[in-house]
Amino acid sequence: MGKTNSSRDWTQIYAIYGMDQWQTLVFLLFHAVFFSLLSVLFLLYFESIFHFFQTFLSSPGAARFAAGFSGGVTAISAVCLFFAAANFFYSAGPLHYDMAQRMVGSVNDWSTVKLALDIGCGRGILLNAVATQLKKTGSSGRVVGLDPSKRTTLSTLRTANVEGVGEYVTCREGDVRSLPFGDNYFDVVVSAVFVHTVGKEYGHRTVEAAAERMRVLGEMVRVLKPGGVGVLWDLLHVPEYVRRLQELKMEDIRVSERVTAFMVSSHMVSFRKPSQHVVGPGEVRLDWRC
Repeated sequence: MGKTNSSRDWTQIYAIYGMDQWQTLVFLLFHAVFFSLLSVLFLLYFESIFHFFQTFLSSPGAARFAAGFSGGVTAISAVCLFFAAANFFYSAGPLHYDMAQRMVGSVNDWSTVKLALDIGCGRGILLNAVATQLKKTGSSGRVVGLDPSKRTTLSTLRTANVEGVGEYVTCREGDVRSLPFGDNYFDVVVSAVFVHTVGKEYGHRTVEAAAERMRVLGEMVRVLKPGGVGVLWDLLHVPEYVRRLQELKMEDIRVSERVTAFMVSSHMVSFRKPSQHVVGPGEVRLDWRC
């Protein structure tokens, strides 16, 4: 697979792209600090807390255990919340940027790419990585970023200009479940931590939500040219994506190693659309180097 230079300081990444769902990070940090202070109070006023428990428990040993257990759980909760906040912060910026480089590197030859599509382009980290690769190869190609929010697409165009790839990027608002493009339109289709959000109004684990995600995969395949490459990185639902790609007779399906992102399991999946229709089950290859 192709190699890309993914080294970049996290402060640069956040300076350009900011952070989606920063409220989640604030929520985690607030509760982490709250539980930290609570655990300190347990430590400083342990005897008072012990006597409080003794009013409910007849045994002094049981009361001491209850007080110590409560303080321990509070301290562990604080540590877990700080870890969750750190993982969220890392996943939203540096990890997202690194995975974008890996996704770009999974396409062997960008010099022949004329049109690429980023589904759910968001802040534009992956979109601009694709545009940068097109620029490096001297390609005359362009990458289209599609997002359900018009406000997001306008913000993404600004980040493309900051990255110096504005001439390679087009953004538009649209429904990812019914892509506004013809069949066999793009040479490459990519998507990063987006497909799992489709259908969330039904609940992530419902049949309806799964059907909506499968619609997106079907659209992804539909607009991809025969011989074209699709790459997606997503959370939780990768096994169902692989099954759907097998049903659609995609070739060279590769699943990366597990990467913890936003506190859950994530994988990158790449595949190639057959140059001609094939019959028979697809083959899945676990490529731990991709």
